[in-house]
Amino acid sequence: MSVNLSVFLVIFGCALVTFLPRVLPFILVRNYKMPAALSKWLSFIPVCIFTALIVNSFLVKEGNTVNVDWTVVAAIIPALLAAIYKKNLSLTVIVGIISMAVVRFFA
Repeated sequence: MSVNLSVFLVIFGCALVTFLPRVLPFILVRNYKMPAALSKWLSFIPVCIFTALIVNSFLVKEGNTVNVDWTVVAAIIPALLAAIYKKNLSLTVIVGIISMAVVRFFA
């Protein structure tokens, strides 16, 4: 399969635009001490993102009603327990992926 130059440049540009906003903040603030209030506020961001992803996954809008997808809830519970007890993002993601795979296999 061949890729012409314009397609390659678009893919490279998209990768760069995706990569820079995620890496630049870490590079810029690694030598600075942030105020305690800012550090505390930033500590809530992973929880907010995790909650937004979870709620978006298990609440399904059908017409004028909102229903709960119980298969997703069954996969969320082990991931949530892993997050609470181990406080390890990588482990939480792995448990969530495995849980969803198991639920989809049997559902």
